[in-house]
Amino acid sequence: MRTLPFISLVILLLPSATLAQQAEQNEFAIDYEMVFVPGGEFKMGDLFFEVNQDALPVHLVTVDDFYIGKYPVTFEQYDAFANAYGLPLPEGNGRGRGSRAVINVDWDDALAFCESLGYRLPTEQEWEYAARSGGGIELFSGTNDRTSLEDFAHFQFNSRPVSQPVGTKKPNGLGIYDMSGNVFEWIGEWYNMYRTDPRRITLYPIDERDMRVIRGGSIMQPPFTIRTYWRAYTFRGSRSGEIGLRCAADYES
Repeated sequence: MRTLPFISLVILLLPSATLAQQAEQNEFAIDYEMVFVPGGEFKMGDLFFEVNQDALPVHLVTVDDFYIGKYPVTFEQYDAFANAYGLPLPEGNGRGRGSRAVINVDWDDALAFCESLGYRLPTEQEWEYAARSGGGIELFSGTNDRTSLEDFAHFQFNSRPVSQPVGTKKPNGLGIYDMSGNVFEWIGEWYNMYRTDPRRITLYPIDERDMRVIRGGSIMQPPFTIRTYWRAYTFRGSRSGEIGLRCAADYES
């Protein structure tokens, strides 16, 4: 496994159609650590119990090599972005900011943050593949053992109902943290039921549908909803104390 070092990014913000009308030519620096994920084939969906209709049929998917954030994006990171662009800061629900996983950002906020660093939101296939430590048989990210879940995840039965500092539980086999629990994470695709055929799922163009996939469960969810195959969705404009983000990027050899 290859891990990118901390990337100290200093980006000169130039005019764009979406954000730079609100921003002057400012600079902002941010440390954002990415993990290299070797691609491969895996069976996606509820291959554990084969009862969750939202995650059936189980189907073979191929993913290319990619990078994904080692942690969910924090308040500190998102605040640096928002301040640079003159955007409002997301509500912290009175529990501090810093290294806590950022919340109260909608899908467009999440996409804008990732794109400002030259990244994107992960696909649903990439997210599940990474959560399962490279497509392995992992019910929760990092473990199949329900009795050890508290070592790997912040969820309803072991956390206060506010997002937690990232990286304070054990990582999965790829060295990625908080993919089960803490905060739901925005996915870059609209929500669709799985099809019966494909190696890859064909989706409508993203602007044609308003529902977006979120993955991973949160500090307010019971164990069954933080399973690696569990799917949820909400409107792209939703801002919630349970939803944050993690960025991804293509691998370029």
